[in-house]
Amino acid sequence: MKIGIDARMYSNGFTGIGRYTFELIRHLAKLDSEDEFVCFLNSEEFENFVPPASNFHAVKADAPHYSLAEQTRFLQKLNSEKLDLMHFTHFNSPLLYRGKFVTTIHDLTLSFFPGKKMNDFVHRMAYNLVLKRGVKRARKIISVSENTKNDLQHLLGTPAKKIKVVWNGVGREFIPATPTELSRKQLEKKFGISKNYLLYAGVWRDHKNILGMLEAIDKLRETLWKGELVITGKENPVYAPEIFAKVKELNLEKIVVFIGLVSDEDLRQLYQNARVFVFPSFYEGFGLPPLEAMSCGIPVVASNSSSIPEVCGEKNAEFFDPKNVEEMAAKIQKVWEDESLRKRLVENGLKRVLDFSWREMTEKTLNIYREVLGN
Repeated sequence: MKIGIDARMYSNGFTGIGRYTFELIRHLAKLDSEDEFVCFLNSEEFENFVPPASNFHAVKADAPHYSLAEQTRFLQKLNSEKLDLMHFTHFNSPLLYRGKFVTTIHDLTLSFFPGKKMNDFVHRMAYNLVLKRGVKRARKIISVSENTKNDLQHLLGTPAKKIKVVWNGVGREFIPATPTELSRKQLEKKFGISKNYLLYAGVWRDHKNILGMLEAIDKLRETLWKGELVITGKENPVYAPEIFAKVKELNLEKIVVFIGLVSDEDLRQLYQNARVFVFPSFYEGFGLPPLEAMSCGIPVVASNSSSIPEVCGEKNAEFFDPKNVEEMAAKIQKVWEDESLRKRLVENGLKRVLDFSWREMTEKTLNIYREVLGN
């Protein structure tokens, strides 16, 4: 069979959908040598893409998500390949595509948190049209969590039998290791970290609740907390001004360290040397960073909302109400100071990550392909 993969977000970076697509293609190459796979990529990734096996080839499809080109040029590329099945790895699919397809829905963030970009009437209408049409016409929906499945049922009325829950995995690059004194010193020199630190890894969007996290750090400071907060992630020009303004307003310039987007190796080192990892999101469809932190042997303090307790497991992290900055600060301090609790969370976390495998994710996805093709 000839199967298409929407790889326009393909990336081995730590962002969610890019990582998902990267791992899916990598493991499909190991598991399926019989079917032909066509990977549709944007220009930047197309130039650097190396097919992982002889039954894979790339097609350049310069069609940004939410664009007119997605509805026209991308549609033409899809039709010209005469696919038996197409897998859209995000909900975006051309409205006029008539081929057989499955869609992965990672979350419905834009339904609950429209954000500050493309939230005018026209963009909202286009988003809802593409989402609803894609979900309705897909032969199967792959949901990355039970929480996202529930959102699809309640918000869009999607039948439960149409949705298959397939958890994401944890990358092999995030493996337990004992940080050395040398690695700690190198980290401090490279990123300007001078104290024990609390780590946040992720994008800068309103649903990530970075402003609430900063307010919690301000509360922590009142208890004579002596740590630092290290924030990774690409500086989003839409949200960065309010984040920097909040840091200045609360006089946190000497406590908060912004280090930007980092490599997987640097991220692993940051995880391993952190004292606590914090994940304050209001909403997540899955949430990879807490699992990556657990895999690196770091205790996690996280929001009790959406999919986060489902993914972390109730006994493997300390949870807080993301709308309650006092509770967030108290839970961070508790894990920061209580060595027996830290040890228990680390032990439980290392066991929890064994439940998440990119290979198993790909095996289940391949079974969905075969189920749809068999019909």
